[in-house]
Amino acid sequence: MSAPQGTAAAGGFTARLKSALVGDPTARFVYVNNFEVERVWGRDEPGLPGAGLSFSSATVNRIEEVGVLLADEHDVVVLKDAVDPGYAGYLTALGAADGVRLTVDRNVPSRSVTEDALDSPRLLAALRALADGRTYLMPLGISPDEERLAEAAGLPLAGPSAAVCKEVNGKIFSRELVDATGLPAVPGAVCRTVEELAAALDVHLVRAGSTVVVKESLGVSGRGMVVVEDRKRGERLLRMIERRAGADRRASVVVERWIDKQADLNYQFVVGRDGEVRFETVKTALTENGVHRGHLFPPALRPDRIDELRAAAEVIGKQLAVAGYFGLVGVDALLAADGTLYPCLEINARFNMATYQNRIAERLITDGRHALATTFDLRPTRVHGFEEVRAALGELLLDGPPSSARGARGVLINNFATLNAMFQAEGKPYGRVYAICVGDDEDDVRRTRQQAETLLDEMVAGA
Repeated sequence: MSAPQGTAAAGGFTARLKSALVGDPTARFVYVNNFEVERVWGRDEPGLPGAGLSFSSATVNRIEEVGVLLADEHDVVVLKDAVDPGYAGYLTALGAADGVRLTVDRNVPSRSVTEDALDSPRLLAALRALADGRTYLMPLGISPDEERLAEAAGLPLAGPSAAVCKEVNGKIFSRELVDATGLPAVPGAVCRTVEELAAALDVHLVRAGSTVVVKESLGVSGRGMVVVEDRKRGERLLRMIERRAGADRRASVVVERWIDKQADLNYQFVVGRDGEVRFETVKTALTENGVHRGHLFPPALRPDRIDELRAAAEVIGKQLAVAGYFGLVGVDALLAADGTLYPCLEINARFNMATYQNRIAERLITDGRHALATTFDLRPTRVHGFEEVRAALGELLLDGPPSSARGARGVLINNFATLNAMFQAEGKPYGRVYAICVGDDEDDVRRTRQQAETLLDEMVAGA
C-alpha cells in the first residue's frame, strides 16, 4: 500500500485530528479500537464491591467494527474479523468507510482487538510493512497493551504514553482539576484511603442528608459506580471496602452528591501536541443507570450554554497539556434541574462512541437535521447476515450514494458485528445493533427509532 499523498479532506474530522496529533493532515493512521481500555488501566487499582457487570466481553470487543467509519482512503483499521460482505457494500455505497481493513490471525471473542493483534504474526508483519515515517498507530485509548503493539508493529503511537493516559482518565484527576481551576463542581470529595471515604460519606451522605454516588476512579460503562441513599447503606459499603482494602487501607474513588438533572451532555475537543485546544462537538448523552445508551444531536442548548462548554474545554485542555496529554478528549457534563451547568464530571482522554459519529455526521447529516445515535438490543436465535437487516428495515434504511442519503430520513447502521458476537461466542440469544436515526426533529428521530426496533424485533422473531 502506498503512502498517503494529500487525499484527506481539508477541514474534515480525521484531517483535523491528524494535524493536531502528528502535524500532518495526510498522515496514515492505523486505527485500533480497543473498547473498554479502562479494564487494562484499572487492573491493579482497588475496586468497589457489587459495582455491576457489563454485557458479554464478546459483544464489547466487537464494537471495534465502528472504527471503519473513521478511516480515510489511505488509513487502515485493525479488526477482529472480516466485515460482513453485505455490510461492507452498504458502507461503501454510502461513502462511509474508505480505509483498508486488516484482520487479526485468530479472533478470540473474549480478547480485545489489541490482545488478538499481539498474537497475530501475519498481521504484525503486514503492519511492519506500513512503516514509512508517516504512518502511526491510533488506538481508542493507550494502555501498556497498545504500547507493546506499537513496538511489535514497528509503528509510532499517535498519542502520549500509557502512564499519562491512565492518569488523566481517572475520575480523581478530573475532580482535582475542577477543584483547582474553579470550574463549577458537584459537591463531593476525592478519597484515596478508607479513612477519607468514611469522612466524605459523613459529610455528604449523613450530615448533608443527600444521596451520593461513589465512583471508582477508573470505572467504565456503569461499572464501578454505586448509588448510596442512606446512612445504613453507606456503612455497609464502607465495611465491604475496608475488608477488601486490607492492611494498606487504600481506596481510589470519588464521592459526589446526587444531582437531579435536565440533561447529560458530552462534548469533545482535541488537544494538539503544541497544547492548542480545538473544540469539536457537543451532544446530549443518553444514559440508563449510569450506562451509556447513545447520543442526541444537536443538543437542545442555548448558545450561551455551548459557550460555557467551549470555555471549559479551554481550561481543561490546557491542564491536560500540562499533564503531558495530547489527543482527543470527551468530557461528561451535566445540566442540573435548577439550571446549573456542571461542565466537568469526568474526562475521557480517549475516543468514545461519539468520536465514531463525527466523520459520518459531517458527510451525511446536514445542518438543520437531527440525529439519534442508539442501540437495538435483540434476541437472535441464529447468526444473521446484513442483507436480512437490510430487508427487514426496507425503505427505512439510509442507503445509496451520499448525495441521496444527505437530508434523508431513516436509519444508518454504524455497527453490525455486535449483532452476532455473543451468539457466535457463547450461543446465547443476545445481540446488539448500533445505529444513527436521522430526521427532521427530536420527535421524528425517536419515532424512526421505534419503527426500526419493531422491524428488527420481527426479523429475529421470525428466524
